[in-house]
Amino acid sequence: MPCVISSPLTDSGKTTLSLLLSCWAFSKGIKIQTFKVGPDYLDQQQLSSIGQPICRNLDIFLSGEEWVQESFFKHSLKCDFSLIEGAMGLFDGLGSTTYSSTANISKLLNAPIIFIVNAKGQVASLLATIRGFRDFDSELSIAGIIFNNVNSDRHKKLIKEVFENEDIEILGFLPSDSKITLNKANLGLISPMDNGKEIDVEYFANFAERNLDVFSLIKYMKSPQEKIFNSFNFKDLKIEKSKPIAIVEDKIFHFQYPETKEFLSEIGIPLISWSIYDDEEIPKEASSLIIPGGFPEKYADHISNSIKSLNSLRKFRKNGFIYAECGGMMILGDFIKDENGNNHKMSGILPFRSRKSKLSVGYRYIEGIKDTPIIKQNQLIRGHEFHYWEIENNLSEIDLGKADQQKKLSSPWKIKSWKTEYKNEGFFDEKLHASWIHLHLPSSPEVAKNFIDATQIGFSKHS
Repeated sequence: MPCVISSPLTDSGKTTLSLLLSCWAFSKGIKIQTFKVGPDYLDQQQLSSIGQPICRNLDIFLSGEEWVQESFFKHSLKCDFSLIEGAMGLFDGLGSTTYSSTANISKLLNAPIIFIVNAKGQVASLLATIRGFRDFDSELSIAGIIFNNVNSDRHKKLIKEVFENEDIEILGFLPSDSKITLNKANLGLISPMDNGKEIDVEYFANFAERNLDVFSLIKYMKSPQEKIFNSFNFKDLKIEKSKPIAIVEDKIFHFQYPETKEFLSEIGIPLISWSIYDDEEIPKEASSLIIPGGFPEKYADHISNSIKSLNSLRKFRKNGFIYAECGGMMILGDFIKDENGNNHKMSGILPFRSRKSKLSVGYRYIEGIKDTPIIKQNQLIRGHEFHYWEIENNLSEIDLGKADQQKKLSSPWKIKSWKTEYKNEGFFDEKLHASWIHLHLPSSPEVAKNFIDATQIGFSKHS
């Protein structure tokens, strides 16, 4: 069974190790399917950028256990080798629990753990760390360890001495090297879509071969040999005469799960790419529009000068359906205020301004307030939030005061995180849904059906 790459805490080198192994496999002509635990877009994009199959997210909270198993076995069976990159520390999950953690995924899939540990300034303490994690949950198997930031032969020798009587395999020592250090920004790694550091596949592959026991690691990367899942069936959602949907796909907006496009294509909906960065008009044949998350704050000046795109968006608002998540919602407002205090004009479709704030991150429980294009009243779903920006003028109900005085915007749902109170969030009317929340559409059949009805039939409060 493929391994899960995990660590005691975040920033220990999980993504770097996953990239090293993936690059090494690529250099040998080996196809390897990678997976990322959690809702992360940026690590997933890094692992998808080196010529291997697209990395897939495994998230129990967002998608449920059945979907995680389905995705893992469906995609890993297509390759001889696969690996799973964990998130945060091994046991860190929802709130103070281990639910939806890397450990949860490891047990669900019966996958052994390869631990990567930052060894800087430590020798004997490393053993205490490993024993603590190993003994915390006896159902888990920590099969091997790789030590990071080991920069001398003496350091390596001392670590080997400490672990010589432990029944655990040491699979490598990684020295510090700026050429394999990944650039970071506010939300994590800098995306390769966003002018991030390009992975030097050859250098990573050679580095892996020099510093890892790759041939021992291979035995922990073999894909499962049998199918033990029931495929999700979307036949009931199949559409014969479907209306095209445009999706923003450019260096600004790219926080999107690959399964969303695959699901929509599978049920027969034509998808069309649209680029705001290139100042394009929305394709005329599109009846609906998806604006995923991204970094509009970084490109706020560029967006405000994309006159053709913004005018097209305003025009589209009159007749088409718009679904916007997080950064996608920000360009629907009046302005984005950058970190220097400068206001950049956006589309003005929604009456708010965006400005820098404290980090808002985590899983969200969601309950529908009323029937909307995406969620029905009292319906319970789950999502994820991750942003440093906030909106001003966010009233619970706002009269647009334009052509149709009776048309109102209100919140589609109320949300809460671990052990907090519900609060109203987002905007909707019959032709729009905009929110900070990211959803995993295909693993939530009821929400997917609502979305399809809204884009193909139109929203009805009595539907």
